[in-house]
Amino acid sequence: MAKAPVLTPRADDFPRWYQDLITKAELADNGPVRGTMVIRPYGYGLWERMQQDMDARIKETGTQNAYFPLLIPQSYLTKEADHVEGFAPELAVVTHGGGKELEEPAVVRPTSEMIVNDYFSKWVQSYRDLPLLINQWANVVRWELRPRLFLRTTEFLWQEGHTAHATYEEARDFAARIHRHVYADFMENVLAMDVVLGRKTAKERFAGAINTLTLEGMMGDGKALQMGTSHELGQNFAKAFHTQYLSKEGKQELVWQTSWGSTTRMIGALVMMHGDDDGLRVPPRLAQVQVVVLAIKGDEAVLAKVREIGDALKAAGIRVQVDDRTDTPFGRRAVDWELKGVPVRVEVGPRDLEAGTAMVARRIPGGKTPVAVDTLAAVLPGVLEEDQALLLHQSRERRLSRTSDVTTVAEAVEATDAGGWARIPWAALGPEGEETLAEHGASVRCLLAEDGAVPDADDAPGNVAVVARAY
Repeated sequence: MAKAPVLTPRADDFPRWYQDLITKAELADNGPVRGTMVIRPYGYGLWERMQQDMDARIKETGTQNAYFPLLIPQSYLTKEADHVEGFAPELAVVTHGGGKELEEPAVVRPTSEMIVNDYFSKWVQSYRDLPLLINQWANVVRWELRPRLFLRTTEFLWQEGHTAHATYEEARDFAARIHRHVYADFMENVLAMDVVLGRKTAKERFAGAINTLTLEGMMGDGKALQMGTSHELGQNFAKAFHTQYLSKEGKQELVWQTSWGSTTRMIGALVMMHGDDDGLRVPPRLAQVQVVVLAIKGDEAVLAKVREIGDALKAAGIRVQVDDRTDTPFGRRAVDWELKGVPVRVEVGPRDLEAGTAMVARRIPGGKTPVAVDTLAAVLPGVLEEDQALLLHQSRERRLSRTSDVTTVAEAVEATDAGGWARIPWAALGPEGEETLAEHGASVRCLLAEDGAVPDADDAPGNVAVVARAY
């Protein structure tokens, strides 16, 4: 009788596979309130690695971290009509505190444009105060009707950047800089994720923005996931909060603004883009454990050797963990590390010891190879970089092979029904076609220029719409 698989096969039930993997790789559990989640240490370790890398990139732009309150006066949300309309269905509102009804209800932060702008209007007085570049790492609450761990939860973790500039051009260029040089570079070069950079249509852009730049990734089932967004807010919030500055010419001018964010959704994307039927496959540059060294048996000489190897790999700059828990069967431990997606396992038993080798198992391409112990520290850094590049290549090949160029709405729907993406001229689709797509469960994920770049305007000649079903 065949042994039951550890995970539901992806081809049988992709959502079930996703949930199995989240649970069995010990990434997260459902929280006690519907839609919330408990991020377990292994999952949070991935978030910490993402946070550290992105924080450094954000700071390189001159942006500084700050923190704003979780509770926002409800009246703030009425100041920008499009913004409040866009978020109204998702709001959680506090009406009582300290045993009494509050004089004014407080909204649990769904995003911070409103409260940030209240303080920007106080902090910005002169052109000398600009640009004002602020980021915060925080949690937000958006009441989610169809929750799914990491992808859509009532509470999630994120970073949100908010900036104020003297001119439209400065704000536009800063939003684009975040889009490409912070988000896209991180996702491609650290997460090994192929992403499409584009512009949202008017229907899909952020509430209150004049332009939204997006990064869209194709998951293993062919659906799209929005990976991060960078918004040009124009002067909409500046008008609402009277955020003005005295120019060099002595005139009062409204600031131009941006906001931008990425979230713990990236962990869900990591699972769905790189995972396979055996579990996670974590990109080596992201992995908190790049190499695990396993003792196959509790032989003292074997235990001494795996610890020696661990020390040598650490000295070589590799993030390594020694697994000498020989009271737990080796097979179970190997499966657990495979589920968690650690890029490389170095396995050592008595026979390996005699041969002066260790068995190197590579999680990303698969396969095992004996390698001389005294060469491991020199060989493995190159192996990790090869596997990093392979993940990016595989994700890109998936998107390219499953994207069709079409000319009609019907063909676009057919492509998404088949588990792929479609590219259709925006002139052949337009807002009416966008509504038709929605009726079939698909949407325009972004607009591209004719050459594949991010277009300057929604209605620029030659724009192409990328159509997909999405999470």
